Amino acid sequence: MQDGSDSQSQADADGEGALPRKPRKGIYVLPNLFTLAALFGGFYAVVMAMNSRFDLAALGVFCAMVLDSLDGRVARMTNTQSAFGEQMDSLSDMVSFGAAPALIAYEWSLRGLGRWGWIAAFVYCACAALRLARFNVNTAVVDKRYFQGLPSPAAAALVTGFIWLMNDYGVEGADVRWFMFAFALYAGLTMVTNVPFYSFKDVSMKKSVPFAVIVLLALVIAVINIDPPAVLFGLFVVYSLSGYAVYGWRRFKGEPTSMISTSTDEPDEAGLHK
Repeated sequence: MQDGSDSQSQADADGEGALPRKPRKGIYVLPNLFTLAALFGGFYAVVMAMNSRFDLAALGVFCAMVLDSLDGRVARMTNTQSAFGEQMDSLSDMVSFGAAPALIAYEWSLRGLGRWGWIAAFVYCACAALRLARFNVNTAVVDKRYFQGLPSPAAAALVTGFIWLMNDYGVEGADVRWFMFAFALYAGLTMVTNVPFYSFKDVSMKKSVPFAVIVLLALVIAVINIDPPAVLFGLFVVYSLSGYAVYGWRRFKGEPTSMISTSTDEPDEAGLHK
């Protein structure tokens, strides 16, 4: 018996007869670094709004937009996609494009509307959460060329872009509070519609393009530099309306208006394929 115990102990010590250990799951640094930076942009925006620096608050949200657009591309280019990264990205988006714009809008203008103000801010925040949750569960069934509803970064740009523009022109939030109310509701509710918005995901950065495209990009950068608040806000207003234009055109031609290719059990999408 003693010999058997010694043999078993020796086997355990040598690693023989022991169950194989599962490899530890690591976290990729590079894409999550961009995600954390985007999260900081949203946090910075809220802090600036609390200090009545609404121009910097809007700038924080726009910086978060740029960083959010990069983390997924970096993950795909470096083959470092992970479930952890996807969840982290959603949580970051909820802060930067859900809670932050709602709080900035409330501090800047909606506070003066009393309960109507916080209702508008909450509707926007709740719609951002619903839109992100729906996006997560419908990723596999939605046409990659389109978003189902206005994407949360664009909705955040619509709300904070208006604040940035008015602040740049010296307009007080109290003077345009009902306009802010309308923008918050429009951006929030458009996020949870089934209206298709072009995603630009079929634009490949690896393919060669004509020289004229580079010239056009240079012109776009130059135009934005003329008056960043006005130009950026105008671009996102056009984008927020483009989905309804696509929806109306598809409906006029008798084509399907929903971007969902198949139904899923959660959420129930029955009746939406019209």
